[in-house]
Amino acid sequence: MASDPKVHIFEEVAKHNKTKDCWLVISGKVFDVTPFMDDHPGGDEVLLSATGKDATNDFEDVGHSDSARDMMEKYYIGEVDPSTVPLKRTYIPPPQARYNPDKISQFVIKILQFLVPLLILGLAFAVRHYTKKE
Repeated sequence: MASDPKVHIFEEVAKHNKTKDCWLVISGKVFDVTPFMDDHPGGDEVLLSATGKDATNDFEDVGHSDSARDMMEKYYIGEVDPSTVPLKRTYIPPPQARYNPDKISQFVIKILQFLVPLLILGLAFAVRHYTKKE
């Protein structure tokens, strides 16, 4: 690791959240893991989900091996300014589906699409049964 590490602002690090440009903050250190995206055993989705936040807990919870920790050194690019790291990630609720009054009519249509053919089939069997010559 460098003797005089560059200090990055958290907002700057959070902008690097794409497959072709991915930085992570782990234990106050910044890692450019872009070259490792294709080789990560958990896939690139795991790394991308850890961007834009302090990924220390995510990293530690998995229980990485010593060789994985040693491998991190080649991706080290500096430190993160601790005063710029948000204490808690703000929760943004997923967008709610708007109320659709037509949904009930759509449900009725789907039920009818199922029941009408059954009724026709039942009617065909009934007509055949009662018109059959013995």
